[in-house]
Amino acid sequence: MSEPRFNKTEHVAGARLVTGATILAVAGIIGKFLGAIFRIPLTNWIGAEGMSYYGAAYPVYSFFLILATAGLPVAISRMVSERIAIGDFKNAHKSYKVSFRVMLAIGIVSFVICFFGAGQIARYMGNPDAKFSIMAISPALLLAPIASSFRGYFQGQQNMMPTAVSEVTEQLFRVVVGLTLSYILISKGLEYSSAGATFGATAGLIAAMVILTAIYKKSQQKRAAMIAESDHAEESTKSLTKELIEIALPITIGSTIMPFMMILDSAIVMNRLQATGWTLAMSKVKYGLISGYCDPLVAFPGVFIDAISISMIPAVTAAFTLKKQEELNHNIQTGIKTMMVVAYPCAIGLAVLAKPILTLLYPANPAEVDMAVPLLQIMSVGVVTLSTMRTFSSALQGIGKMVLPVVNLFIGAFAKIVISYVLVGIPAINVNGAAIGSVLAYLIAGILNYIGLKKYANVKLDMGGTFVKPLISAAVMGVVTVLIFKGVYAVIGSNSISCLLSILVAVMVYFVLIFVTKTVTREEAIMLPKGNMIVRVAEKLHLIG
Repeated sequence: MSEPRFNKTEHVAGARLVTGATILAVAGIIGKFLGAIFRIPLTNWIGAEGMSYYGAAYPVYSFFLILATAGLPVAISRMVSERIAIGDFKNAHKSYKVSFRVMLAIGIVSFVICFFGAGQIARYMGNPDAKFSIMAISPALLLAPIASSFRGYFQGQQNMMPTAVSEVTEQLFRVVVGLTLSYILISKGLEYSSAGATFGATAGLIAAMVILTAIYKKSQQKRAAMIAESDHAEESTKSLTKELIEIALPITIGSTIMPFMMILDSAIVMNRLQATGWTLAMSKVKYGLISGYCDPLVAFPGVFIDAISISMIPAVTAAFTLKKQEELNHNIQTGIKTMMVVAYPCAIGLAVLAKPILTLLYPANPAEVDMAVPLLQIMSVGVVTLSTMRTFSSALQGIGKMVLPVVNLFIGAFAKIVISYVLVGIPAINVNGAAIGSVLAYLIAGILNYIGLKKYANVKLDMGGTFVKPLISAAVMGVVTVLIFKGVYAVIGSNSISCLLSILVAVMVYFVLIFVTKTVTREEAIMLPKGNMIVRVAEKLHLIG
């Protein structure tokens, strides 16, 4: 019997999905790399005080950006994709045009609020000189929704390349223009240098818009022909707008929780520090330690967190839909264990090498590096709690519980506000209280997500194999890392060489340990980033059969 035709179609769709995901993942990694290139020299130039202005502007920008772009591109993509699937190119394109107008309106409102309200927003956050950075980044809020509208339209056609190319271009111009302006303006004052850096986001979006517009215009004739062939009745603007909002609103609400929490966190830290005896200047430095020195390092593992979380959802969905409980448990346990295998060494590595890494990256500010060390050590624990929360959140989404992770994250965010307010107000703890609040917020949300999984999917996990074994391997790696660093430093006296060499040894030691202790099986290794390559290397070293 010949193979049914639909199987071939499903194979093609699956291939497109994997290809698209790979393209976006590569773009994300490049973006993170460019972000690191941007943050490291910037922090060395303007220090913690200058980064306090930058750090005050970005939560505001992120909040409005997510408000405008978190749910709407997904809604556009879904609406376009659904209509293209049935050959309704006319209404697919009209969906894009409706969304374009909605997002343009959101962009204008966001720009007006941030540009003309920059002074008031900065004063509310307890950092009045940050107004220049907020004003400089506000034009990006006008352009970002429009760029997202283009990206959603292309994604709906399963064409991820325009999104990837435009995102990399955006980051590249952000780095070049932002660093150039920051360097030129540094002689005028840190608040102006920071504003130059934040304007890089606007320059990046201008470049992205040029790319997206060119791609859109290039396909104009083909698009017009497809629309002309479409014989479907034209849908009303009102019905399309309603559908757009119904899809986008829940996603947007959930996505704004974290940036809103960051805005409140900034205000709490600055105001509580000043209320408990710290000067405005010292409060800026304290807050700048988070945004300038620690955030970029703690955020880097996010590339792997995203990759693993996204790969989990279809596997969990399939098992849950088919009511295969054993397979569902296995998929979720494999996902969380894989996440722990990545998160634990990142967290322990950052904790034990906090000062060497900070000194390596920010040699121009040794005093501020010393202040940032305990902060980074606390925030490194957040890598584990955030990973746990995100994994269980993806599992809940996989079983169709889209709202529950949002509610749980809101509870965690509320707990963070309370914890941060109390702890930052204790002089001996000060800004470290904000980091502790974040760690506990992710932990609370993660526990609630796990309770939800047990309730709605009857999930049971092997806690020892999932959490304890990877922790033991990572802990041994941490001890070896410290010994190697101290030994090499005692001989050659170079922090840079000692740090880089100890990191290299740590990677090799951990790689061996996770197989020797049977923390990771062959199947689990394949799920890791570059899994096939990891398995081949382990086989050559006779670590697995």
